[in-house]
Amino acid sequence: MSTRGTRLGDRLLHIYTWIIIVWLSSPIAVMILFGFNDKKSKSNTSWQGFTLRWYAELFDISDLTVALRNSLVIAAVSTVITVVIGTMLGLALGRHRFRGKGLTNFLVFAAISTPELVMGASLLSLFVSGNVPRDANTIIVAHVLFSVSFVVVTVRARIVTLDPSLEEAARDLGATAWGTFRQVTLPSILPGVMAGAMLSFALSIDDYVVTSFVNGSTVTFPLWIVGAVKTGIPPQVNVMGTLIFGIGVLIAIGNAVAARRRT
Repeated sequence: MSTRGTRLGDRLLHIYTWIIIVWLSSPIAVMILFGFNDKKSKSNTSWQGFTLRWYAELFDISDLTVALRNSLVIAAVSTVITVVIGTMLGLALGRHRFRGKGLTNFLVFAAISTPELVMGASLLSLFVSGNVPRDANTIIVAHVLFSVSFVVVTVRARIVTLDPSLEEAARDLGATAWGTFRQVTLPSILPGVMAGAMLSFALSIDDYVVTSFVNGSTVTFPLWIVGAVKTGIPPQVNVMGTLIFGIGVLIAIGNAVAARRRT
């Protein structure tokens, strides 16, 4: 009787899991589907036929193209800065003892838990009081501030699982501090660094709340979409979202395959 109950429970758990997966994936599926919608009106909310037209006319809306380019450039630059700062801070927190380590850990997790509305308002106040012009540079600063904690956490989690004797052996064999880091430490923490980089890029490219406080006249992809809601979102937005999602999936798969090969 208990075995039958266990099997029934397992089946119900599997069904429940797939229901959740379908529910979470349905918005993405709708986005991809309506990128092929042959719409005849301004709104792209009802299916009117299949077409590949919008893929051919992907960059026909100049303002949308500029907004996408701004988002990609800002996300790439902020990700590079975030990875460098976050990796160094993660190494420091994971390997070394120093005065203020507890406070640093607290600030890292406080940045993660801070509501975006609060962070955006505080950054706006900082830039206004300092007479800093708001543009793409202030967006990059804002994105680094709310993304760096995620890189720190992933790198630190990777660091604490490493065996310190590997680095000690490299130094005993004559490797310099830089050589030890480049040939031993960095390859070992690279999965954590890559995970932090992908998370940072994803957080940056789709951020709306914080960006809306510090953007000035610079328009990013999410800001353009929200502004276009009143007049109707064109199918090119669905196509761009599909391509961004597809590239992200390919990168994640490639990273998983590379990690499995290293293992």
